[in-house]
Amino acid sequence: MATNITFHPGSVDVSERTQLLSQKGITIWFTGLSASGKSTIACALEQHLLHLHKFSYRLDGDNIRFGLNKDLGFDEVSRNENIRRIGEVSKLFADSCCIVLTAFISPYRADRAVARELHEKAGLAFIEVFVDAPLSVVEQRDPKGLYKKARAGEIKDFTGISAPYEAPDAAEIHIKTNECDVEESVRIISGYLSKHGFI
Repeated sequence: MATNITFHPGSVDVSERTQLLSQKGITIWFTGLSASGKSTIACALEQHLLHLHKFSYRLDGDNIRFGLNKDLGFDEVSRNENIRRIGEVSKLFADSCCIVLTAFISPYRADRAVARELHEKAGLAFIEVFVDAPLSVVEQRDPKGLYKKARAGEIKDFTGISAPYEAPDAAEIHIKTNECDVEESVRIISGYLSKHGFI
């Protein structure tokens, strides 16, 4: 635990930054099984938002493990730390008035609740998007061949097979990707953002 440190506030607060940039910061947190469509929808939504001239950025689960979280594995403790770090990073992005899109399996409700609480304490918006697809569907998709390896015992602690996924109890947005395509998913999320004054 770091000691002898003091938080150094800037000369611009959130409200002034929001006014100057004409944009509210927000974290849109995509959660769901591997191959449910989180990254695909997040990519499409990021492009849509940028075309609306909205400052947005996507944090993807695999991509983050090439850098910031490359020291973490996939056991429960590592997964907890993975999501803790992303909760902190996404809060910083949202504080800068960015619309940040996080696409992480984030299998545990408690970890997602911590990320939400970080934002709420800072007065920042947090929207949970449950990207939902049945296990049978994601196993059939299996674009990276991970489910096949997990079923063969080649991958330990694989969410949905040998590790749990705790579905959200009350996500702001629930998208069933076995029933709607990427375009419709983006439309649903954009509609929510528009209705609540974020775009």
